[in-house]
Amino acid sequence: MKDALNVTLIQSHLHWENSMANLQQFSEKLENLSGKTNLIILPEMFNTGFSMNAHELADVPDGIVTQWMITKARELNSAITGSVIIKEYDTYFNRLFFVFPDGTYKTYDKRHTFTLAGEDKTYTAGKEHLVVDYLGWRICPLVCYDLRFPVWARNTFNYDVLLYVANWPRKRISAWDALLKARAIENMSYCIGVNRVGLDGNGHEYTGHSAAYDVLGEQISTSDFEKEFCQTIQLTKEHISSHRNHLQFLNDKDEFTLK
Repeated sequence: MKDALNVTLIQSHLHWENSMANLQQFSEKLENLSGKTNLIILPEMFNTGFSMNAHELADVPDGIVTQWMITKARELNSAITGSVIIKEYDTYFNRLFFVFPDGTYKTYDKRHTFTLAGEDKTYTAGKEHLVVDYLGWRICPLVCYDLRFPVWARNTFNYDVLLYVANWPRKRISAWDALLKARAIENMSYCIGVNRVGLDGNGHEYTGHSAAYDVLGEQISTSDFEKEFCQTIQLTKEHISSHRNHLQFLNDKDEFTLK
């Protein structure tokens, strides 16, 4: 068990629908992280951008992108997470991979598909939560639009870290800022969101605002919100336990379950 977890946020421009170019640029961004981090977080659909062109862009389970993530996780001795367009049988998913340093991985299919962009017509929504046990930490990864649905993120799993990978546009970035902070406060967990920057092929602008918040909603990341950056922050178990034990807000949560 590690009392401290080093987490690296990578906010980047994405080459539109060009997987090889994106894998190359992330390889370059990751090359100096060996021995410096325990977890690397990439944006949503980090190898393509947020595209509905699934039939042309989809990878398969254990395909090129998954193998790239496995290779990098092993090389860097660090977990890596981000989401990818995946075709499984005849169905497409916006699928997050959490790849461990030994090359094994777990997956989460985005629960809330973004109807405004027609994501629900292209991708099948997931039905199951994922909580990852890693180095003594419990991590709950979610994807972009999931951020707007607090019940789905509700801390009934005793997780320590809630994280979101996203392609969240400039025009609604104030909601991103507010909701990330709210998810940290209401769940008494660290909350991390990694977004992208730049223009996509549909002309949508992304201004990043990737950030990490502690259990009281205080921002602990310090990089320039709206530029490309790679920043490693440290999370501590003592911060979580001291505030939860003192305040005990989670003990007073309403009792209900999702159907």
